[in-house]
Amino acid sequence: MTPKASDAPLRVALVGYGLAGSVFHAPLIAATEGLVLDTVVTSNEERRAEARAAHPGLRFAASPDELWERADELDLVVIAAPNKTHVSLATAALKAGLPVVVDKPIAGTAAEARELAALAGERGLLLSVFQNRRWDNDFRTLTALIAEGELGEVQRFESRFERWRPQPKGGWRESGAPEEIGGLLYDLGSHVVDQALVLFGPAVQVYAESDVRRPGAAADDDTFIAITHANGVRSHLYVSATTAQLGPRFRVLGSTAGYVKYGLDPQEAALREGRRPGAGSEPWGEEAEEVWGRIGSGESPLTGGGTPVRTLPGDYPAYYAAVTAALRGTGENPVTALQAAAALDVLEAARRSAREGVSVTLLPHPDEAPHASDKEHRA
Repeated sequence: MTPKASDAPLRVALVGYGLAGSVFHAPLIAATEGLVLDTVVTSNEERRAEARAAHPGLRFAASPDELWERADELDLVVIAAPNKTHVSLATAALKAGLPVVVDKPIAGTAAEARELAALAGERGLLLSVFQNRRWDNDFRTLTALIAEGELGEVQRFESRFERWRPQPKGGWRESGAPEEIGGLLYDLGSHVVDQALVLFGPAVQVYAESDVRRPGAAADDDTFIAITHANGVRSHLYVSATTAQLGPRFRVLGSTAGYVKYGLDPQEAALREGRRPGAGSEPWGEEAEEVWGRIGSGESPLTGGGTPVRTLPGDYPAYYAAVTAALRGTGENPVTALQAAAALDVLEAARRSAREGVSVTLLPHPDEAPHASDKEHRA
C-alpha cells in the first residue's frame, strides 16, 4: 500500500454501530488527530439518530456494499459488526482496495486469520486487529514492571476478567450457534490470551475447562485456560460471567516479588458514560490511588503487604494513533492479523481441550515471528 502522505484527514467508514461501534470505535476515531469519521454503516434508524447526534456531519450507508462502490472516497474501513461477519467483510474491503481494522476476534479460526493476512499482504494493505486491552492501565503498568525487572523472573501470570451476571442478557454474543462465534472464550478470552502472548511469547501447551452454568445460557460463560509458554512461564487465565466474588485482575508471581492488581481499567466505563479522550478537565485513563496495585513478597496485599505502585494511565487512543501512523508510512501496524492468528491457535486448542479433556500441544507456525517480539508492546 502506498502510504497516505497528505496532511488531509484520513476518511474512515465504520461498519456497525452497536456496542463496539458506538462506545469504542466511533469515539476513539473521532478523538484521533488525522482521522475523520466519514460514514457509518447501519440501516437502523435509531442508531443513525444516535450517531448523528454524537458525530454531526456523518454520512450513512445501508449496507457495506455501498462502501465498496465508493472506495476511492475512503481511506480506512473499521469492522465492528457481529463476529460472524468479520471474515467476509474484511475480505470484501481488502478486495475493494481499502485498509481494514477488525474488532477482535478477527475470525473464528486461525486459518481464516492467516488467509486474511495473506490477502492483505498481496494487496499491500493494512489489516489491523482492535485489541484495545493492550492499552489498559494495569497491563501497561505490568509491562513496565516486567521490563524493569521489578518482579525478577516471572514464573506465573494469573489474569482474570470476571463478572457477576447471573441472568443471560441474550443476543448473538451468548448464542450457542457455532457460526456466531459467541461465548466468553472468544470474547473476553481473546483479550486475556492476547495479553499473555504479548508478555511471555508463544504457547506450547494449552489446557482448558469450559462450562455453561447459567440457566438458559447457550454458550460458555465460565472458562479457565492454562498456557505453558515456550520460555517456561505459566499463564492461568479466567473469564467468567458467574463469579459472585471477583478475584484480582492480575496476580503475577516472580522470583523476587509479586504484583497484585484489583479492578478494571476505567476507560470502558468512561466511554460508556459519554466521556471522550481529550475532552473535559479530567485526565484520560487515570485511576484513584486507592485502587493502585501492590508489589511485594511474603504477605497478602489485602492485609497491608507490599508497596502501592502508581498505575500508568490507560491509553486506548494510542491504538488509532498507531493505525494513523501506519497508514501514513511513519509507524508500524499496532496489532497484526498474524498475532491475532497466534491467539486463535490458543483459543482453538482451549476449546478442544475443554471438549475432549486433554492437554493440547502447539507447534510453532512456520515463517511466523513469536508473538512477543513486538518491542513496542514490551517496553
